[in-house]
Amino acid sequence: MYDVIKAYSNQSPFYYISILDNSSLQGAIPAVDRLEMNKYADMSLMKSISFTDWSVYSAEYDLNNLRQEYKSVGVDFIFSPFLIMAKFFQDKISTNLSMFILVESNYLTVAIFDNSKLLYAKYVDTQYQKDDDLLINSPLDDDEDDDISLDIDGINLEEIEIDDNSLDDFANIEDLDSSNEIDEFSEAKEIKEVKQDNNNDDISSVGFDEDYQRFLCIQSSLNSFYQDDIYDSQFIESTYIADGTGVSNALKKYLEEEMFLSVYIRKINLGAELCDMAKAELNEI
Repeated sequence: MYDVIKAYSNQSPFYYISILDNSSLQGAIPAVDRLEMNKYADMSLMKSISFTDWSVYSAEYDLNNLRQEYKSVGVDFIFSPFLIMAKFFQDKISTNLSMFILVESNYLTVAIFDNSKLLYAKYVDTQYQKDDDLLINSPLDDDEDDDISLDIDGINLEEIEIDDNSLDDFANIEDLDSSNEIDEFSEAKEIKEVKQDNNNDDISSVGFDEDYQRFLCIQSSLNSFYQDDIYDSQFIESTYIADGTGVSNALKKYLEEEMFLSVYIRKINLGAELCDMAKAELNEI
């Protein structure tokens, strides 16, 4: 990664490095007032960004560790996966009551929206699980290569002024409808793609096990939404999955047969989405 970044940085003095937040303590909550936010999570050690009627947050300790982990190359932007997902599913979020899921190799980002209103959100580390709550914090590797250095003038995220309009290009759910950058999400198209995938009946045991674990995490998240009185629970009939890693047909089958959900899967290029987010953010600075 260092060699690739160095090669490109030698071609231009202007470049920005963006990464996706993987803090196990991050999340999104349907509140913007600090006191109201504390009803959903302990915000005392969190950094948060609020929008029209919802907020994203992450542990300040984990954000600092991410900066330390990337210190040899620098990092300009750390983006919340909830914002990536909200941008990707902008048309469905604004018109549906559905569950939305972003699938990464070791993480799930789960959110439930009702006509642009956030009802529930949870970030799940699927690599480390406990039997009781299916969630264990993932420790960061403290071993750093201190000998490698690359002179990059990073942007101090803590000094960036953020208001309700600063992330309109991708984070304000009300404004997401107007974007022409995102391809239309068609259920018919997704159903056709899934049918084509179903022609391949070979599911590796590794993919099967991973998707069964993802299914258990999704099931646990939805049960929390239904059972916890703090959430405005409503019956969920459909879910939209942004597949960033290549899930097997088993995940769709589990969700449809065990949870009676209508499932639509669309592949997402997380690298391209991060680039679009960085461009939108730079336009606001």
